[in-house]
Amino acid sequence: MTILKSILLYAVLWLPLSTLGQPLTAYAEKNILVFGDSLSAAHGIPREEGWVNLLQQQLQLSHPQYQVVNASISGETTSGGRQRIAAALRKHQPAIVVIELGANDGLRGTPVADIHANLADLIQRSLKAHAKVLLLGIQLPPNYGGRYTANFKAMYPRLAKRYRVALVPFLLEGIAPEQFQADNIHPTAPAQPLILQNVMQHLEPLLDQ
Repeated sequence: MTILKSILLYAVLWLPLSTLGQPLTAYAEKNILVFGDSLSAAHGIPREEGWVNLLQQQLQLSHPQYQVVNASISGETTSGGRQRIAAALRKHQPAIVVIELGANDGLRGTPVADIHANLADLIQRSLKAHAKVLLLGIQLPPNYGGRYTANFKAMYPRLAKRYRVALVPFLLEGIAPEQFQADNIHPTAPAQPLILQNVMQHLEPLLDQ
């Protein structure tokens, strides 16, 4: 065997073994797609202080194989999300989709049946793309009418039960009135770790499956 052939053979044998020393995350990275509105887009606060960015920081320590992709847009509705979801799923191929939509629909008085249909479509498309789904529940202020707000609130657990997906019953659970911005809709930066805690209680079981 010539010296050149010996070198080439050594290179072929060595390359696969050399990859064993590289971090596992280089091969096992999985995307978590956060698909929401201003509550997830860090409206009114620095983006790095939003709960989605805090989620990425926490996962870097506890589940480094996951990468968070924040596809949230302030002002987004369920119908707008329905138009965007196919492209987002193709681009990011997420292992988990976190759906946080419906608040803007509710504030506009959109019929609950229409919101339900849009969210159902988002869930079905995500499941069809072989992603696990975490649905984030939203509630409306009582001044929108008792019947409407009750039906809106009940919509999220109904969807979670029908499609057997994980649910955060209320994303803003435990957020005090003084932890909202002047619009009384968007939480302040100090409230973001509390939001993350609400999410992680139901997201973590999906990470470990």
